[in-house]
Amino acid sequence: MVSGRRYDIDWLRVIAIGLLLVYHVAIAFQPWGVFIGFIQTNQPSEAIFLPMSMLNVWRIPLLFFVSGMGVCFAIQRRSWKQLIIERSKRILLPYVFGMAAIVPIHVFLWQKYYHQELAYSFSPAHLWFLGNIFIYVLLLSPIFFYLKKNPNGKVRIFLQKLLRNPLGLLVLIVPFILEAEIVKPESFEMYALSMHGFALGMIAFLVGFCLVYSGDTFWETVTKWRWPLFTAAFVLYLVRLLAFELRTSDYLMAIESNLWIFTVFGFGYKHLNHPGKALTYLSQAAYPVYIIHMAFIYLACFVLFPLNMASSFGIFLIVNIFTFAGSMLTYEFVIKRIAFIRPLFGLKTAKSISKNRKENADLSKIIHS
Repeated sequence: MVSGRRYDIDWLRVIAIGLLLVYHVAIAFQPWGVFIGFIQTNQPSEAIFLPMSMLNVWRIPLLFFVSGMGVCFAIQRRSWKQLIIERSKRILLPYVFGMAAIVPIHVFLWQKYYHQELAYSFSPAHLWFLGNIFIYVLLLSPIFFYLKKNPNGKVRIFLQKLLRNPLGLLVLIVPFILEAEIVKPESFEMYALSMHGFALGMIAFLVGFCLVYSGDTFWETVTKWRWPLFTAAFVLYLVRLLAFELRTSDYLMAIESNLWIFTVFGFGYKHLNHPGKALTYLSQAAYPVYIIHMAFIYLACFVLFPLNMASSFGIFLIVNIFTFAGSMLTYEFVIKRIAFIRPLFGLKTAKSISKNRKENADLSKIIHS
């Protein structure tokens, strides 16, 4: 059903998390940032958010797609029980630890900055994504393992026929349109801790799994049609920006979102499907960085915003640099190197890494024998 490692998917996960960090920094420079729990500058700049508005309809759905794809690869060597145990270690443990020990840091900084009463907060905050993913694994595993047992069944044959034609991509968008029209979210781009985010995420997770399950057909189609897909997505963005001031109808946002995602998959498959030392390092760092990055954003804002520096864009760059540097240095010199901390951030122990390398070597011998 699935053969070989897909480096482009690893790259897209790394890039998506990197964009997420920049997006979160940009929120601190918006006049509405404080209303969703961010420390907000006294010198807001809506111009900073303009490029972010191109990302906000597809950045989170892309991560759900990629997460579903990851499960499709993971179940090839795992039983249902092994998958749940592995995902509990990789997702549930960091999720609970993050709520207990990481989220309270930036909540404390927010409370301190706005002279609120200091109180301990046990909440998902930006880690809501992990909670959703774990629930999806539990709910959708029966479907996943049924498909695993039928690698050449009717579902796979149907998907291959459907995705061989670019019009088949429109069929994939239909569930997302229906979700938007049924749920009717207050804001399409607000996914965190909402029914919209949960439902859309589950659809993207399931579709992502099915795209890998179906084989190479989807990837060949989006690669061939990547430029038309990009053009269509960009036109819809311009319509949203210029005609509707970014508040177009939800069904158009659902279409635009998926067109961007298909575009990203097409260009990624064409240009990023190759290994490298940078990818090996960054793919390991991405998850811990995602967990801790908000603490560094809030710390930078806490220190810099009261200084009232002249250039909003300059402060924006400094906050980004501080966040990336602080997160990466913490990963490199603390999370990565202290054995008992690694599992709390979703990293494997040395024993697990050794076992995984042996499994990969055994699988490679089987494939090439």
